[in-house]
Amino acid sequence: MDATKFVSPKWGRAVSTGGTYAYVRFVPTTIPRALTFEPATINLLSEADAALGRLSGAGRLLLNPHLLLTPFVRREALASSRIEGTQASLSDVFEAEARGVSGSLDVREVTNYVAALDHGLARLGALPISGRLAREMHRVLLRGVRGGERTPGEFRTSQNWIGSSDGRIESAIYVPPTPDEIPSLLVDWERFVHDAQPQLPLLIRTALLHYQFETIHPFLDGNGRLGRLLIVLYLVERGALPTPLLPLSPYFERNRSSYYDCLQGVRERGDIQAWLRFFLRGVATQARDAITRSDGLLNLRERYRLSLQGSRSRAPEVIDLLLATPILTSRQVSQRLPMSTQGALNLLRQLTAAGILREDSSGRGSLARWYADEVLELLAD
Repeated sequence: MDATKFVSPKWGRAVSTGGTYAYVRFVPTTIPRALTFEPATINLLSEADAALGRLSGAGRLLLNPHLLLTPFVRREALASSRIEGTQASLSDVFEAEARGVSGSLDVREVTNYVAALDHGLARLGALPISGRLAREMHRVLLRGVRGGERTPGEFRTSQNWIGSSDGRIESAIYVPPTPDEIPSLLVDWERFVHDAQPQLPLLIRTALLHYQFETIHPFLDGNGRLGRLLIVLYLVERGALPTPLLPLSPYFERNRSSYYDCLQGVRERGDIQAWLRFFLRGVATQARDAITRSDGLLNLRERYRLSLQGSRSRAPEVIDLLLATPILTSRQVSQRLPMSTQGALNLLRQLTAAGILREDSSGRGSLARWYADEVLELLAD
């Protein structure tokens, strides 16, 4: 790591480890409890707050929030995993879930992300966001996938680094703190999370928490994905969202270079305003996008229901199911409604005749698949 690039001590400093095998690492400061903001940052904060408030309000009005929660969480999981090099599509994920199989290694990384978020949400009542919860979620995140051999669920006891062209620590773009420095940094991180009288606005705190977690890099692998998981988990814990309806990772994926550059800019130059503006712009963009997609899904739901007006079957119930799970099998329908497999087949064929579903003739029996193409198109990036 080139120590000469780290010219501002405000957010940390580049320090040599000393000794025979000396290398330079970055040691961040504790998280500041107060900041001043440039006018552009204040404007974006107002914009992001308003957009997030509208999304939260829309989510609270839903009679069945799972209509949107299931697809939105999978969009978040897919984009966050893609940032780390995972090669999968949203259809791949829904296909694997429809077949009831784990899918490829890439798909398993995405479904593990969903499972880790579900675990975090389920634990929030008994266990607040903390190093302990992060370890639990990390264990779920890396179960049976790449990085699963790198002590999942445990903070690292060896040095790691990021962005080395030749695999050597000396060539790395960023070297995080040593293992011995992690505990005290995480103690401060936890105190910041649970500050009873915070001076900073919620979205600013969220941006700082993500920056600091990525800078500490407490695990050998999976830090980026877990750090992005903690963003939406924190917003839910703080009551800013009723459920994880904000897929922020698609914005990070589309702007991957800027995402990494802004985080590194804080470390090297102390440019916190650029990171805050990038983060707030992402919240505003993705909140508006989530509202647009929510409206689109609910409009599809209304149109599909109108096309079935007068039907005495349970087809309208399948419509709610396909909005959340746009690739379906008769087995899924029979299990979730519940009903007989033959009854589920009849409903799927009714929806196919109405032009709502498309049958994939390559499947057989209870594993034959039906596609809600309009829903898949609306969810795709």
